[in-house]
Amino acid sequence: MHMENANSIQQNQTKKRFIIVICLFIGIFIAYLDRVNVSVLAVNDPFLLEMGIKDTPVRIGMMMSVFLAAYGISNVVLSPIGDYLGPRKSMMLCIVLRTISLFIGGIATSFMLIIVSRIILGIGEGFYYPLQSVFIKNWFPKQERGRANAAWVVGQSVAPAIAMPFFAWLIGTHGWRMNFHVCLVLGLIPLYLLWRHVADTPRQAKGINAAELAHIEAGQEQAPASAEEKIPVAVRFKAFAGNYRYWLLVFWYLCLQCMYWGLITWLPSYLKTARGFSWSEMGWLASLPFVLSIFCKASSGILADKVGRSAPILMCAMLFAGLCVYFGASVDNKYASAVLLSCSVAFCTMGTPVAWTLLQSLVPGSSMSTASGIMNGFANGLAALAPALIGLFITLTGQFSGGLLCLVFTGAAATLAAAILVIQKY
Repeated sequence: MHMENANSIQQNQTKKRFIIVICLFIGIFIAYLDRVNVSVLAVNDPFLLEMGIKDTPVRIGMMMSVFLAAYGISNVVLSPIGDYLGPRKSMMLCIVLRTISLFIGGIATSFMLIIVSRIILGIGEGFYYPLQSVFIKNWFPKQERGRANAAWVVGQSVAPAIAMPFFAWLIGTHGWRMNFHVCLVLGLIPLYLLWRHVADTPRQAKGINAAELAHIEAGQEQAPASAEEKIPVAVRFKAFAGNYRYWLLVFWYLCLQCMYWGLITWLPSYLKTARGFSWSEMGWLASLPFVLSIFCKASSGILADKVGRSAPILMCAMLFAGLCVYFGASVDNKYASAVLLSCSVAFCTMGTPVAWTLLQSLVPGSSMSTASGIMNGFANGLAALAPALIGLFITLTGQFSGGLLCLVFTGAAATLAAAILVIQKY
C-alpha cells in the first residue's frame, strides 16, 4: 500500500523545473543573437560608411574587443550581485541593460555610440551567463543536472548557426538599424518569461506541487541559497577559493575557451587560404562546427547523468579535441581536414555542460553566482588573447599549421588537469 502511494506521488509530479530550463534556453539563445549580430555588421558597407570605419580593421575589431573586455570584467566584478539579489532579479537587470544597449545601437549616428552600446551589452551579458548555473543548482537534483545544463548550453550553438543567415537577410532587406530593433524586441521575451514563469528557488515558485519539490530537494546537497541571506562577498568567496579542484576546473575551462575562440576565429581563413576551399563551399563548412556541437553537448549531458561523474568526460573531450586539431592540420585531404577541425570544435564544446555540472557540485549554492562569474570571466577574458597568439605562431612558423598545432598543447594541458580530477573520482 505504501509503495502504491509512493508511485502515485511520483507519477503526479509537476514539471516546473523543465519550464525553468526552457526559459534558460530561450534566454541564452537570444543573448547569443545579440552577441554575434556585429559579425554581420562588420561586412555591411552602408553601416561601415555611415559610421566612418570603412577599411579600418582596427576600429571594426574594436566592436568585438570592447564587448569582450566589458564581458570579462563584468563576469568577475558583478557576479556577486547574483548571489545578493537572487538570480531572477539579477537576470532581469541584465536584460534591461541589454535593451538599453540595443536601443542606443539602433539610433546611433556615430561610431562612438556603437562602442558605448557594445560596452553596455558586455556589462549586461557578463553577469547574465553565470546566473544560468545558479538556476540549475537551485532547481535540479544532482542526478539531473547534466541534462539540464546541456539543454540551455545548446542554445549557444543553435543561435550562431541561425543568426548568420538570418541577420544577413534582415540587414540586406531592411537596413542595418533593423538588426538592433529586432534584437531589442526579441530580448523582451526572456524578460517576460522571468517575470511570469520563473522563481529563484522551487519553494518560491507557484505551480509546483509537493511531489516535485520533494524530488528536487532529495537530490540537493543543501537547501538552495536565498537572496534574503545577506552573506558578505568575502565569505561567499572563501567558500570555494581554497578548493584547488575549483581552480583545476577553471584552468580546464580556460583551455576550452582558448581552443574554441582560436578555432572559430581562424578556421574560415585556414580552410580558404591553406586548404583552397571556394566561398560557395564555405557556406556549409561555416555552420558544421555549430551543428556538430549541438549533438555533442546534448549527448554529454545525458552521459554525465548516466555515469554520475564529470571528470572523465572533461578529460576525453579535450583529448579528442586536441587529436582532431593535430590530424586536421596534418592530413592531406582538404575535406577530411575540414571535418576533423569541425569535430575538434564540437569535442571541446562537449565539455561545457559537464563543466558547469561539476562546478555545481563543488561550490555551495550561496556562492554559485560568484564562482561561476570568476570561472567564466577569467576563462573568456584570457581566451580573447588566443586568436592573436595563434596569429603570432602563424607569423613565426610561416604556415597555418604552426598556429593550429599550438592548440594541441592546450588540449594536452586540459587533459592533464581533468585527469587529476578523474583520479579523485569526480
